[in-house]
Amino acid sequence: MKDPQVIYEDNHLLLLNKPSGWLVQGDKTGDKTLTDWGRAYIKRKYNKPGDVFLHPTHRLDRPVSGITVFARTSKALERMNKLFREDKVQKTYLAVVGNKPPAQSGKLVHWLYKDTKKNMVKAYNKPMGSAKEAELEYDLLGNDDGHSLLKVMPKTGRPHQIRVQLATMKTRIKGDLKYGYPEANPDKSIHLHAFQISFVHPVQKELVTYTCTPKWHEFKHQIDGLGR
Repeated sequence: MKDPQVIYEDNHLLLLNKPSGWLVQGDKTGDKTLTDWGRAYIKRKYNKPGDVFLHPTHRLDRPVSGITVFARTSKALERMNKLFREDKVQKTYLAVVGNKPPAQSGKLVHWLYKDTKKNMVKAYNKPMGSAKEAELEYDLLGNDDGHSLLKVMPKTGRPHQIRVQLATMKTRIKGDLKYGYPEANPDKSIHLHAFQISFVHPVQKELVTYTCTPKWHEFKHQIDGLGR
């Protein structure tokens, strides 16, 4: 696996570019996590004695890459958690999908139910039992060789939300076998990347925006243009 990269850091926050394949937090596999890497980085760079306080403020699925925000203090963690709870964090993803969506831009609303035993999510078109409402918007940025580049703006933060909602349009994310793409990527990644995040800094109280472009060979020209 590739090593993470530091996107931004100050006394309160650490933003990392998570490569596909890394866990954000530990699970039953016992594999090394992005949180472990971040703590070791801070300990080494700042010569910190003892345990390092570093906690993720949100998660990305293991095969997803991109911006991940960590809090370096309990105050920053509490305030970032509040921003996420109140939907005051704007996230933008890039996705390469099979097929072309039905419109240049659109909004998807579903009710999602997670089967924890199978670690899969099912999308319904109407309220259903304990399923939770999920909403996203998308823009089509380009088409090439049977694939499309989408900009995706989730309005909620449900598990596997983007993956399952895009699959309902038959625009399945490249490499995402779990949600019906026919073929795996060689490195087991999927073409879904957390590209941009905006929020009011928890301590400095000013609006900040951070961007991190994926290193895909597909749609390289369009993606490089977005990062300028």
